[in-house]
Amino acid sequence: MARSTNQPVKAGAASALDQMKYEIANELGITNYQQMDKGQLPSRVNGYVGGNMTKRLVAYAEQALSQGQQAQVTQSAQLETPQQQ
Repeated sequence: MARSTNQPVKAGAASALDQMKYEIANELGITNYQQMDKGQLPSRVNGYVGGNMTKRLVAYAEQALSQGQQAQVTQSAQLETPQQQ
C-alpha cells in the first residue's frame, strides 16, 4: 500500500509522470517495471529510475527556458512555502 501524500502541482500530471517513469525504466533495461513489486527491488534500481526522471524533467525545463518560455516554466513549478513550527 502506498503511503505517499505527494500531490502533483498540475491536475493530470500523475499519469504523465507515471508514463515517463515506465519509459525510463524500459530504457534502463528494467522490463515489466509497472507490474513489479517495487519493495522487492534494491533501492539502487528505484533510485536510477527516479534520478533519470529528475534529469529529464530538468532538461525539459532548461530547454523551455532557453526558448523563452519562462512564464510556462514558472507557472508549472509552484514553490512550496516553508511551514512554521
